[in-house]
Amino acid sequence: MITKQQVEHVAKLARLNLTEEEKELYTEQLSKILDYIDQLNEVNTNGIEPMTQPIPTVNVMREDIVKRQFEREDMLKNAPHEEYGFFRVPKIGE
Repeated sequence: MITKQQVEHVAKLARLNLTEEEKELYTEQLSKILDYIDQLNEVNTNGIEPMTQPIPTVNVMREDIVKRQFEREDMLKNAPHEEYGFFRVPKIGE
C-alpha cells in the first residue's frame, strides 16, 4: 500500500505540484498498480522462456548485398561544387 506521504515525496522529487485531490487519486491508483504487481508475482513462471513478441515475427527484408551502382564521376556531374573527387559544401556556421 502506498501512502500519501510517499506520493508527496515522489512528487517533490519530480518537482510536481499536486493538489490534495491529485494526491488522494494517485495514492489510490499507485496502490492498485502495486497490488496487481503482487498478484502477478504469485504466478508460477518456471519453465517459461522470456519473449519480446507474443507472435513470432519474420524478417521480410532483402539480404544486404553491397554493389556499386554509380560511378563517382557521374555523381559529381550533379554537384554544384566539387573538390578532390568529393562534394564541396559550405562550412557550418558561415
